Amino acid sequence: MQYVMVILAPTMILFIVLVIFYNNTVKLRNFVQNAWAQIDVQLKRRADLIPNLVETVKAYAAHEKETFEQVTRARAEALQAQSIEQRQQAENQLSGALKSLFAVAEAYPELKASDNFSKLQQDLSDTENKIAYSRQFYNDTAMKYNTKIQTFPGNVLAGVMGFQFIPYFEAVQASEREAVQVRF
Repeated sequence: MQYVMVILAPTMILFIVLVIFYNNTVKLRNFVQNAWAQIDVQLKRRADLIPNLVETVKAYAAHEKETFEQVTRARAEALQAQSIEQRQQAENQLSGALKSLFAVAEAYPELKASDNFSKLQQDLSDTENKIAYSRQFYNDTAMKYNTKIQTFPGNVLAGVMGFQFIPYFEAVQASEREAVQVRF
């Protein structure tokens, strides 16, 4: 009987450790997936605002066709992106296209004075802030998950249990990583 307990006790302890590891890792993975869904919600909100913004600017700057096409194309690519990496690239292109659109708007004082444009610009600014927060939350959650599966005993168990590294949502454009040059 004592011999059975000597073998059974460590086996039970190992089983309990495996169950706890598995359940905690599944919870973390679900938190990461939820955090990504929150980013997706904000990106969709931004995508929904863009057509109204483009139409408002078009009314004042009809000859800026290339800029409008660039924004529309970037929006379509962002909506069609499947993976996190594709979404990052598409969203960064969309951000660049929006900067071009706002640069066009700067050349039209009557547009900048428009209440509709101001409201859309404020909504877009609020959405950009929510996207930045959602990205940060996603990356923090992904870091916790990735740390769990990359440290012992997770690095041994994760692959066997089907847990894989989750990429971070990063700014991939080189221009966003460069320091801003200030000259007087």
